[in-house]
Amino acid sequence: MTVIDANRMHEIEARYPEYLHRSFRQRFGGLMLLIATLLYGLYAVWFFDLPKLIAEAHWERFGIYMSQWISYDVQPEFRIEDDGTIQTRYPRFSPLGDDPHPDWVKANADGSITVDVGGSNRIVTVSKSQTTIVAHGMTVPVDVTSGAPKVVGPVPSWMTVYDDNVLADLGFAGNVSVSADRVKVRKRFIGWPNFVFDTQSTFFDKPVGEVLSLIVSAPRIEPDKSNLSLAFDNIWNNSAWQHGDVWTKLFQTIVMAFLGTLLGSLAAFPLAFMAARNITPNRFLNQALKRFFDFLRSVDMLIWALFLTRAFGPGPLAGSGAIFLTETGTLGKLYSEGLENIDNKPREGVKSTGASTMLVHRYGIMPQIVPVIVSQTLYQWESNVRGATIIGAVGAGGIGLKLWEAMRTNSNWQNVGYMVLLVLLVVFVFDACSNALRRRLIGDR
Repeated sequence: MTVIDANRMHEIEARYPEYLHRSFRQRFGGLMLLIATLLYGLYAVWFFDLPKLIAEAHWERFGIYMSQWISYDVQPEFRIEDDGTIQTRYPRFSPLGDDPHPDWVKANADGSITVDVGGSNRIVTVSKSQTTIVAHGMTVPVDVTSGAPKVVGPVPSWMTVYDDNVLADLGFAGNVSVSADRVKVRKRFIGWPNFVFDTQSTFFDKPVGEVLSLIVSAPRIEPDKSNLSLAFDNIWNNSAWQHGDVWTKLFQTIVMAFLGTLLGSLAAFPLAFMAARNITPNRFLNQALKRFFDFLRSVDMLIWALFLTRAFGPGPLAGSGAIFLTETGTLGKLYSEGLENIDNKPREGVKSTGASTMLVHRYGIMPQIVPVIVSQTLYQWESNVRGATIIGAVGAGGIGLKLWEAMRTNSNWQNVGYMVLLVLLVVFVFDACSNALRRRLIGDR
């Protein structure tokens, strides 16, 4: 066992004070940070009243909206006429076309109509005196002879009774609304209806083989254009999905992001040299430009878009201008900070040869700053593709405006899902392209 005397102890303490004489912050800093984080979390819970917010949130709407992204419904209505007959009607813009006769709606010999809403466990039978609903393992008759619908027997939990209406929730399969003189059924299907050809197209509701046969070898359907041109025109001008308009607006979004980022980088590049302290030794100019960058960055791209749409009207010009202003501030700050962090030795070496200022910048500064410029500009380009979608919603053009129009109707969620997937696809492609460009220009390092 080694015994350390007092002198040796003092020598060790003097040599390693950071271990033996730690400050209060060093000893308890981590614990204090943890306590502060917990206190802030509790404050946020109280400030936003999270328990009440969670309890009162309509969580079921999330599932409804998400299901509508990948599905659609058909809504036949059965009207009970005064003579006891039942007339079947469909909405004007039904995905089944102008004269639908689906096999899941069957007329019976006694005059009643049976609707297969979701297989053998989701059946609705409509007659002149009552509507019988089979769902959730139960059979519930609803009498309609007394002037108002009345559930015969106990009312199950999946039914809601109003004064003049009975609503039956059949889950994802759909729902049934029963009133005194009509029954409305909503039947849900997985998929996107009429995505290729709409109900007005000559090729609507034809099998793939028949469509290909018409395009390849059949006589012309319209004398002034080939069947291939007609098929492309029907797809591009699909009235339900508006492929032509959606893809045109998507291209506008890409152009807005590219043009705004390009102009912002071109404006930020020379300004960054004047803002960098080690390049331009003028403190007033340095600070003025840095505050100018801060101003451009502090006003969000969305706010710039609102200003410019008021000035120039809605359209891609306002969107490109908003991205340009924001990127001038962002890239100007990033470029200037990169310039201030370069190694001055290569610059001084080039300067010592008597080279001009332009050559000093070209050979002493640019080789160091190019990787930063390329990396940051490409990243901002990717980010601005997403940003251009958002600012489009306030009138700056592009697919964002189409997306907002589809969401605002609260009924076109399939179109919303379609456009969101297109935006995701574009972002993925641009991310891959930017990574490839980055590796090619600055190497794997």
